[in-house]
Amino acid sequence: MENESPQFELTESAFLTLLVKHEPSFRAYARSLVPDWDLVDEALQEASVTMWQKRGQLESVDGFVPWARVILRFKCLRQVEKLRSRRPLLSDEILATLADRAESRSAETIAARANALNHCLRQFSAEQRELLLAPHSSATSVVDLADRRQKTPNSLYKLLGRLREKLVECIRLKLAAEAP
Repeated sequence: MENESPQFELTESAFLTLLVKHEPSFRAYARSLVPDWDLVDEALQEASVTMWQKRGQLESVDGFVPWARVILRFKCLRQVEKLRSRRPLLSDEILATLADRAESRSAETIAARANALNHCLRQFSAEQRELLLAPHSSATSVVDLADRRQKTPNSLYKLLGRLREKLVECIRLKLAAEAP
């Protein structure tokens, strides 16, 4: 009889722990590929279901993140195709380059950036956050916000530019303060 090594099996609890632990980096990775937060959520949800269904393919806990990113990448590309039918998007080659760059970032780096972004967004008023997030949302555009606020789109774009500069500076300072 051959000596067979015992097969690795990921328990439900271990799977959920890994998924929750790496969710911020998965979200950041998905966002680097999909330019719409709602579709990022859809891609993450679909990827999570597929990961659960295919968890038997996983050979070790150490392989979870690369394995999960492959699944998430395909789900993101599916969402991009949906979006592409509605508006022009980046080419497949550029998307592949962005995905490769995102994959090379460590989970800790992505989590630190996400935490800094969340921290800094809280420094802005609700109205300012809405404007900052409008270009990344399918629900609201800057032009719609301008109409609602009885301002010109140009004035809101200028304000958006100033807010983005403040946000980038806040993130830069937050990351620098937390750097070892």
